[in-house]
Amino acid sequence: MALLQISEPGMSNMPHQKNIAIGIDLGTTNSLVATVKSGEATVLTNLEQESLIPSVVYYAKDGTVLVGDEALNYRVTDPENTIVSVKRRMGHTIDTIVTHHGAKNAVEVSSEILKKLKQIAVSSLGDEPVGCVITVPAYFDDASRQATKLAAQLANLPVLRLLNEPTAAAIAYGLDTKNEGVFLVYDLGGGTLDVSILRLTKGVFEVLAVSGDTKLGGDDFDQLLYNYALSNLSAVQINLLTDSDRARFNRIQSG
Repeated sequence: MALLQISEPGMSNMPHQKNIAIGIDLGTTNSLVATVKSGEATVLTNLEQESLIPSVVYYAKDGTVLVGDEALNYRVTDPENTIVSVKRRMGHTIDTIVTHHGAKNAVEVSSEILKKLKQIAVSSLGDEPVGCVITVPAYFDDASRQATKLAAQLANLPVLRLLNEPTAAAIAYGLDTKNEGVFLVYDLGGGTLDVSILRLTKGVFEVLAVSGDTKLGGDDFDQLLYNYALSNLSAVQINLLTDSDRARFNRIQSG
């Protein structure tokens, strides 16, 4: 979105510059980047015309860092160096992940995802964004919010604002155009559950209550189904398991 530019007396007229801001949904499972074009929010896509970027980072032995779909396949072939669901670790500074590139924390991993989203934005818009708005769970504490800002800083993305995800959802669905009311908005994602009760009065949202759970989401549903499947395997099927899956099976059986 372009801002008005004024030339003062005695100063040369500089070419009009575009000041572009982007919005980022930094999700547990997938992330995306958007901007405003002609007054409308537009989700940006990569060269393959994909808008959803898997929030997956792979650290290869040769020093390469892969993000998104390129990293996704390594979840199976090299899971120890493939980081998923890093959003659930934000704010836990002592929680490190050992990879081919050494110990990494959630901030560093998240910054790689943000770099990828910034790259998509620059490629699509043809210019560097002046800043970004990042959505975060409403129940994120100060440590998690600061970690998100630091990740953006490492990606060379100035943070204009952190916006609570339920508030962003309420605006996206046009609730801000209604006169008044009390709304319950929830965001059930890949790794987190976020619930907010909002009161709208004359276009202004007031947050009445928030709650959430960082251990309730699609990841947890998948794990429960996985555990259930493992616990119901026959003796023959157990012998066909990989060593790591057999170890998980034994842990489940032992309680």
